Amino acid sequence: MPRSEMTVGELIDQLSACDPSTPVQLAMNPFVPMAHRLEQVVPATDASGRAVVYLAEGRDADTQLGHLPPEVAVLLAWQGPVQAPPRRPRRTAGGK
Repeated sequence: MPRSEMTVGELIDQLSACDPSTPVQLAMNPFVPMAHRLEQVVPATDASGRAVVYLAEGRDADTQLGHLPPEVAVLLAWQGPVQAPPRRPRRTAGGK
């Protein structure tokens, strides 16, 4: 089944439930989830002539904010809710 694209109206509806002073970030790359600073909203036309709106990250070196919090990656279904088991202490040369 083809996936439907989010519309500007749906985005506005979802954002209207948030505090307007909250920063907006992009969650990108489900295999290595990272957070990016959103800088621009660009209305344009795609290759088929259809109107689209692009959300763009900034160009500055600090636009990538780092790893996405694990709980966000889980909510996006990019990662499972299972955490790696704790590491055991290493053995010493004396065999203890």
